[in-house]
Amino acid sequence: MACTTILVGKKASYDGSTLIARNDDGFFDEKKLIVVSPNKQPRKYKSKIAQLEIELPDNPLSYTSTPSVNPSHGIWAANGINSDNVAMTATETITSNPLVLGADPYVKPEFKDNGKIKTPGGIGEEDLVVLVLPYIHSAREGVIRLGQLLEQYGTYEPNGIAFADENEIWWLETIGGHHFIARRVKDEEYVIMPNQFGIDRFDLDDAFGSQKENICSKDLREFIKDNHLDLNLNGVFNPRLVFGSHSDSDHVYNTPRAWFMARYFNPRSYKWDGEDADFTPESDDIPWALVPEHKITVEEIKYILSSYYQGTPYNPFSKVATKPGIYRPIGISRTGVMEILQIRPYVDEAIKGVGWLSFGSNPFSASIPFYANVPSFPKYVSGTTLDIDTLDSYFWASRLIGVLADQNYGSCIQHIERYQAAMSNKGHEILNRYDALFAKEKDLKLLEKANDEMASFAKKESLKALHNVTMEASKAMKCGYSRSDN
Repeated sequence: MACTTILVGKKASYDGSTLIARNDDGFFDEKKLIVVSPNKQPRKYKSKIAQLEIELPDNPLSYTSTPSVNPSHGIWAANGINSDNVAMTATETITSNPLVLGADPYVKPEFKDNGKIKTPGGIGEEDLVVLVLPYIHSAREGVIRLGQLLEQYGTYEPNGIAFADENEIWWLETIGGHHFIARRVKDEEYVIMPNQFGIDRFDLDDAFGSQKENICSKDLREFIKDNHLDLNLNGVFNPRLVFGSHSDSDHVYNTPRAWFMARYFNPRSYKWDGEDADFTPESDDIPWALVPEHKITVEEIKYILSSYYQGTPYNPFSKVATKPGIYRPIGISRTGVMEILQIRPYVDEAIKGVGWLSFGSNPFSASIPFYANVPSFPKYVSGTTLDIDTLDSYFWASRLIGVLADQNYGSCIQHIERYQAAMSNKGHEILNRYDALFAKEKDLKLLEKANDEMASFAKKESLKALHNVTMEASKAMKCGYSRSDN
């Protein structure tokens, strides 16, 4: 899927949390937020796309998930937090090149003439959260388990996957069908990932030694050497150059997103605009990780994953932009779900995991937090149906708000900004209040009560926003007419 990811280390975040988030940009996929309890986790998993069967361990943890409502193409769990406060988002579709894929082709399923499976394929985005998140107790364990699965079964596509616990964030990128590299995000850094191979520095000595910050496939050195993959000339190993793409399409689809994100968080560190810019929207060497100029909040993550080149010549909604719409925006129309997964180190274990949830196109959606350590979520976020339901569905209310506001941007944007602010303000207020209550009472039922309150507020504000943008869109209808117009 054509997604965008941001990862924020604990020393780069506003409160010492680790923060990982991703726009899940499918094809207008209907999504919901659920909890998968251990008794609901399969012991034998069979994928829809690759028709691969995998035996799973008998001791799964419970975990949150944002799966597709329509199960015909698989689960597509997208992201979640397990009961040990480990977060995972999967996946960011990345890129590769012919040298890599010639040496280690993707493991695609083969079918007989009658449509029945001949040879199963590998694992992919449809499967990864279900296969990994219930069985890991740290971010590092996520890398190790997924790496073993990749080496055993292979993959049919290129993907990037993030794992976080309260101490560490790890980012893993697949290489061809069976290989991978993973790097720990430094505590003081944030990472920006559009849809291309991202890691631009990697310590092979560490990966084949103490593995303090780098992990990779067991035979990666031989794989690189035997297949003549190392294109570096200066003796510094750059994985992006070796394993990534070198395509003109990156310059309109991928690198502009990295440029805008880095430009936002590091406006004074580099020159981003003009003829003598250090980096332009089409630069291939925009850093994968940077130290931000200030600590990053959840609101800024929501903003950056909602962005569409505001304040630049490329803003598709601007009346004065000179080059509107030439680059793929971060906040795109077809986002199904975005969840900012926050693991907070300063509270009780039971309330460390929080997911800030939004559905639909992020420029017009709002985000509100839910405690992860609960047996179930309120119907307003968990009961999405394939039928449009704006009254009892956060997903559908969000989708309709976006459709109407996009077509009437000028008259609707103030309503959207008020809606987004109201949801974020209330989310922090509810978290602060229930954090304090839980510290005193240690009652897990408080978390369900808090989530119910958040869902009720989200419903009220979403219906209000939908009413406002519907009114503005109604005023702009082409068939409007009044005798006083003459």
